[in-house]
Amino acid sequence: MTTYGGRRSQAERDAMTVEIGYALCSAVFAAALLFGAVAGPAFLFALPAGVGGTLVAVGTVAAVALFGVRVVSVLMRFRRPAQVPDDVDRPSRPGRTDSDS
Repeated sequence: MTTYGGRRSQAERDAMTVEIGYALCSAVFAAALLFGAVAGPAFLFALPAGVGGTLVAVGTVAAVALFGVRVVSVLMRFRRPAQVPDDVDRPSRPGRTDSDS
């Protein structure tokens, strides 16, 4: 990784672009599913106007909230570096399984 204020490599920029695309696409898909599940009955069945409008409004608010949460959670997970637990045995030389080799 680069240091603070340093330039990013092409591979890092590409990885960031792919991760942003994944975050947006998965968030749109999840939000559309949620909206369809909540507001779908308002479009499929003859419901009273108040009930139908409420379902559409609740579905819209829930979908927008889910979209935001999904994008932020995916991008925060990408930002966090992988951490190796301290109790993992590491060989002293690459390619060896025993730490004494």
